[in-house]
Amino acid sequence: KGEGDTCEGERLMSSSKDGDFNILRLDLKLGPHGSTTSPAALVSHLEKGSIASLLDERIGASVNHMDKLRLRVEDTSSKVLVTGDLNSGKSTFVNALLRREVMPIDQQPCTTAFCEVHDAAENNGKEEVHIIKEGAAYSISDESTFTRASLADLETIVSDNEDVQPVLKMYLSDSRAPSESLLNNGVVDISLIDAPGLNRDSLKTTALFTRQEEIDVVVFVVSAENHFTLSSKEFLWNASNEKAYLFIVVNKFEQIKNKEKCKRLVLEQIKQLSPRTYEDAEDLVHFVDSAAALRPYTANPAFDDLESSLRSFVLVKRSKSKLQPVMTYLSNLLSDVDLLVGANAIVAQSDLDRAKDDLTRVKPVLEKMKGSQELLEENLESVEELGAERTSARTRAILSSAIERVGQGLSGVDHATISLPTFPGFLRIWDYARDVKKALLASLDMAVKLAEDEARITTSAGVKKIGELGDANLPEGVEKSRRVFMPEAMFSLRSGKKGLRRRSSATATAVVAGGVHNLGIGLSQRPDMLDTSAFDIFDFHRLWPHFTDDKKEAEDEASPTTALSVVSVGVSALTMVGGQTFGARGIVDGIVRISELFGNETARKWAAPVLGAFVIGATAYFVLELPNTIPRTIGRRIRTSLVAADENATEDELFVNAHAGRVSRETRKVLRLASWDLKERFRAAMEESGKEVKNAEEMERRAERALEYFLEVETKTGLIRNDAGLSSVL
Repeated sequence: KGEGDTCEGERLMSSSKDGDFNILRLDLKLGPHGSTTSPAALVSHLEKGSIASLLDERIGASVNHMDKLRLRVEDTSSKVLVTGDLNSGKSTFVNALLRREVMPIDQQPCTTAFCEVHDAAENNGKEEVHIIKEGAAYSISDESTFTRASLADLETIVSDNEDVQPVLKMYLSDSRAPSESLLNNGVVDISLIDAPGLNRDSLKTTALFTRQEEIDVVVFVVSAENHFTLSSKEFLWNASNEKAYLFIVVNKFEQIKNKEKCKRLVLEQIKQLSPRTYEDAEDLVHFVDSAAALRPYTANPAFDDLESSLRSFVLVKRSKSKLQPVMTYLSNLLSDVDLLVGANAIVAQSDLDRAKDDLTRVKPVLEKMKGSQELLEENLESVEELGAERTSARTRAILSSAIERVGQGLSGVDHATISLPTFPGFLRIWDYARDVKKALLASLDMAVKLAEDEARITTSAGVKKIGELGDANLPEGVEKSRRVFMPEAMFSLRSGKKGLRRRSSATATAVVAGGVHNLGIGLSQRPDMLDTSAFDIFDFHRLWPHFTDDKKEAEDEASPTTALSVVSVGVSALTMVGGQTFGARGIVDGIVRISELFGNETARKWAAPVLGAFVIGATAYFVLELPNTIPRTIGRRIRTSLVAADENATEDELFVNAHAGRVSRETRKVLRLASWDLKERFRAAMEESGKEVKNAEEMERRAERALEYFLEVETKTGLIRNDAGLSSVL
């Protein structure tokens, strides 16, 4: 047992064999069909730990029992237990052995006490009864442990203590010669124990079982009329596991008419209950009538043979009566240990094989995951960065192209739903300018939507790539991600999400209208962007470079020669005054030169034609070119407002940059979420594989230790069996 404690991992469990335990049997009520003791039934009903705990208790009890058996072997005295079913004639049989009526006899069950009969010589030749006090360790020299009583009071003592079940020590004198007396045999001290009936009370039966280790010889009295009851069979089965040899008295045999049939039936039952007793039935099984032995001057050869055999079994064949119970018990116990060892060795080997199979299956997977983890993270980061860069670059390209087209007075994108309005006439020129502006702004909104659609496609490809990385790196059996990517959900308004604080600059305000903050408001829906002024109708901007020093804007506004060349002639006439363009000082110089010019007679002659040409050019401009220049004029103004940042705006707040950043962030957010989900599933799978490997390695170590331990136990049981000479007992 101590060695068993050293192997915590080796839990005892029942064997799966068809055999049964002898000493370590667990008689349990399992299910509705009653009790079972087979190891297979225990395994199918109980968990290993439960069986181990129960067997541990049984092993502890067996060790204690062995200690008591050792003390009995060392003790020179012998104890003979007389027991049996109710009304089988136990007390009558004891009286017959003593050749005197001492034990109470009645038709009703009256023996409720353990009456242990000793030779009066042990009590200084005095006949009396010692009633052992409850809980006291009896000592004949210590009167505080018992109460004295006379033999005449025995029947009263038994009847008055029927519910208490006292333990009595009775000292009797036997006047017969030592060669005839069992108590006064002159060889060893022998005591007879008259026990209560087995089926009288379960508590009394249990108490009788617990005293078996103190008994050297069991004399079982059975009635020839009733044979063996269930209580008798249970007791004999347990007793035969330890004693091997039992002395059986079939009492009241003279009353049986068909004696041969009775003998045959009784011997068949004994063969099943105690095979060793059956083999030596001639000396150990006796058919008698104890009551007849008490009749004076009456020969009773059957009882005389019984008494002679009992004396021989107790006094002469002490190897059977004294040592054989110990050898039998030890042999059965070692057999149970071998049964446990064999069964658990099979289980340990099975656990070892399973652990190795698990390691072969899981360990390479874990090593592969550890090796690919860093590469997987790099690939995921690459997918995220590449997707964000592509959507950003593509958004910039689409919006930049759209702005350039709008600057030329064209729709930002070629789309069926976007077209410039037709000129309604000069009376509605103001409405025309507003409609043109709204159409151009709407085309920019459509360009933003096209950029978002392309970002959805790019993001979908990135999510698919992440899924492929998961399929390539996750082990089999890992649950698929429950997340479903919905591209249409990108760039949608999220409830409860507030937009960022807007800046006060005009440019920044215009940029916000494009949907930077997911407000769903396009440029064409902003009232402040739709406000129309004279600058949207008349192309003052083309004339303005002639009155400024900003050459860059003059270059940007270059356009092919049209019917306005006539007007240009008039304007050129003004610029012919000097070779330089008008600056602030140039205006004063121009006025002086014009006055000088008109002071010249020749110049006055040309003034009227030039003025006429100017009027003709202006009229042609209004009639022919104004409807076509309005879209370009408005487009240039829109382009200028979206690409030029004022002093309160940053580069990131410009229309193209802001949308490129917004679309890129949305793509990055989706791909990052998909990457995070894959990383979490990868981490969980790797953690689970790590646990499986750890558990398998622990199981492997425990199984190897268990196999070594069970091999040692098997070797030790063999040595003990050889040292005790138990090979012949098998």
